Amino acid sequence: MDQCGNAPKRWVYGFLFCILIFSGCISAKPRQAETDDSDYLSAAGGPEFAESRPRVKARDEITVTFSKNEVELDFRKSYQASEAQLFTAIYEGLFSYHPFTMEPIPAAAEKWELSEDKKQWTFTIRQNARFWNGDSVTAESFRAAWLSILSPQRDAPYSSLFDIIEGAKDYRTGITHNDEKVGIVASGAKTLIVKLNAPAFFFPSMLCHHSFSPIHPSMINNEDWSKKPPLSNGPFHIAEMDENKIVMLKTDAYWDASAVSLNKITLKYTEDGNEASSLWNSGEARWISGEVNIEALTDRSGIQVNAMFATHYYFIRSGEKPWNDYRIRRALVLALPWNDIRAGHFLPAKTLIYPLPGYPKLEGLSDTDTEEAAALLADAGFPRGAGLPDLVIRITPSSEAARIGGLMANTWKEKLGVPVRVEVIPYNRYFQTLKTGDYTVGFSTWIGDFADPYTFLQMWRRDSNLNDAHYDDEDYEILMEKSMLEEGETRWATLADAEKLLLERGSVLPISYSPAVNIVDIGELGGWFPNALDIHPFKHLSFKAFRPLPGVVMAK
Repeated sequence: MDQCGNAPKRWVYGFLFCILIFSGCISAKPRQAETDDSDYLSAAGGPEFAESRPRVKARDEITVTFSKNEVELDFRKSYQASEAQLFTAIYEGLFSYHPFTMEPIPAAAEKWELSEDKKQWTFTIRQNARFWNGDSVTAESFRAAWLSILSPQRDAPYSSLFDIIEGAKDYRTGITHNDEKVGIVASGAKTLIVKLNAPAFFFPSMLCHHSFSPIHPSMINNEDWSKKPPLSNGPFHIAEMDENKIVMLKTDAYWDASAVSLNKITLKYTEDGNEASSLWNSGEARWISGEVNIEALTDRSGIQVNAMFATHYYFIRSGEKPWNDYRIRRALVLALPWNDIRAGHFLPAKTLIYPLPGYPKLEGLSDTDTEEAAALLADAGFPRGAGLPDLVIRITPSSEAARIGGLMANTWKEKLGVPVRVEVIPYNRYFQTLKTGDYTVGFSTWIGDFADPYTFLQMWRRDSNLNDAHYDDEDYEILMEKSMLEEGETRWATLADAEKLLLERGSVLPISYSPAVNIVDIGELGGWFPNALDIHPFKHLSFKAFRPLPGVVMAK
């Protein structure tokens, strides 16, 4: 998730890194981040439990804080990590995330069958699957929603995820306008058939993503979901909302309502880290998922840090000349002082994909060779940068982005003679401007939507609408298509070859892997687990029985 794929956040704190080293949390880390992930902070540690925060009174409701941002309730348009967390409460697809393993677990789908060639999935939707107003969730609710996301006019951020479905890519890109040629069929009220282009064992994991949710018929043609709460089908529904908060209540019509412990969830959108810390200290907020001033916390026992399937990276756009020549991009990459650029980052990254167990280890980007860089530039027809247009680096007004952007600019000017200028864009507009505009280099942070390399690599395909770099490489396309016909280690080896191509041809410049940081007392809140996607489905949250520390007597 940027901006997805569920996301790394910015925090202001004192010496968290030391805590991580001594605690072992950093041994090994959508949705794109909605904030700049490039400033790093630290925090002081705390006792195992602190009595400085009032105990929770109502044990069937919770208040959670998020950093203030515009909220898009229409999941067809959404791409922010905080929205992905919100959507675990109000929407539900055929599968949902297991709160600990992030593996797919049955949700709206009661059962399914896979054809012998492993390309056709037949899902049976639960008879008691309903929207919060009591209307039945049908196969057509899914079919209409998915086709709506695929509409070429919509240009939905995650629509290219559907390209593994037969005919979806041609429909999405306008090659065909006949939706009956798309392999999504409602063959009965509760039977949904999905036909794939090739076997994809990770399909159920992909279906956990909110883009694969159903839409109530009354909302399918509604382009503005901000005026009233959406008719959603998840365990909770929105009862109240304004620019500062969203209040959600448990949905009695939800098929698995008996398994939902909370009756009320309040999301508060805080202006800054100090406000979030104050809400934690007062006992009102029981979970902070966003900016927080850790130094202001009176109780630091809730600091949770874990490795996350997320990478902060820069990219070089290659849609226009001369930057479409990978020799030029390769020259830019080889000239950079990588140790200096990654200095100070907790988890420096040489590769795009966080090293998953079993995924081939790549050397990544680490070497500096200005002589070869200069030779490549000359071979491409631009000796000492002569004749190159201005290279524009687009960054946010953050000190770390300024540091890295300055290093890149100075290196390319001094070592290669490339004319460079740096353009600063405000946070609230930055990620939108990556879609358009006259710039050459930008940055992003991406969290995998499921634990598979495909969630990162599909972004760089020529027809992906997540492809802000406008990367278009036939060799890359061949490798990605080949991987769709493979399984297991063979498939991952092919995907690693595709990633290697991205790195060697100078499209992606990895900076660091992003840890997930939350403030939550997991001794108090059940169903909340650190995990690689930093997604914590609200359905599974509950308050545990209170247990004071040994030797502590609680007054009644």
